[in-house]
Amino acid sequence: MPTPRPGARVRGSRSGRPIMAALDLLGRRWALRILWELRVGALPFRALREAAGDVSPAVLNTRLAELREAGLVESTPLGYATTAAGRELCRALEPLQGWAQRWSRRS
Repeated sequence: MPTPRPGARVRGSRSGRPIMAALDLLGRRWALRILWELRVGALPFRALREAAGDVSPAVLNTRLAELREAGLVESTPLGYATTAAGRELCRALEPLQGWAQRWSRRS
């Protein structure tokens, strides 16, 4: 499955609207978890795998390739890290984290 791109057909959108392309990418198994674990800093592959709940190496490699192609993650001497765009996305997700915490207390 190719990496979702704005302007191209993606799951949920024939028009490839940017929000739909982003949701397709982030909705892929483990993608959000990987980004979330990298929000605090670079991690080498093995540490990232453990932090993300022991995602399989094959799936982790696939997601990292997609996230790199999308410009959200990069490989650094310290391991994998978010790019400026990836950090911006993580900051945009922080309000959702707060909402999720409040929601969990209501259950």
